[in-house]
Amino acid sequence: QVQLVESGGGLVQAGGSLRLSCAASGSVFSIGPMGWYRQTPGNEREVIAVIFNDDTTKYADSVKGRFTISRDNAKNTVYLQMNSLKPEDTAVYFCNAKVILTAVFNYWGQGTQVTVSS
Repeated sequence: QVQLVESGGGLVQAGGSLRLSCAASGSVFSIGPMGWYRQTPGNEREVIAVIFNDDTTKYADSVKGRFTISRDNAKNTVYLQMNSLKPEDTAVYFCNAKVILTAVFNYWGQGTQVTVSS
């Protein structure tokens, strides 16, 4: 089992920055890729950034060049640095960890609200 706790959301003006954190605990040795997703009311959760165990990263086009995902393995923590925020970035942001065994197990944080005012 893996537990994820997010922090760092809040209200920011357009053009501002926020950094989200996701601390993992439990069976952290089993974690593979970790990522950040976001969801707005009435829409599906969408992946915006992923970091793999070799530290390669992938981003959704909507955040590429503005958001940076990173991980600190010593702290079992993943970060999402969000710069040049736009009102359309307003959403609930979720941390995800995948444990890949004979199947893929997804673990989720509780979500943190990010609101960008215009």
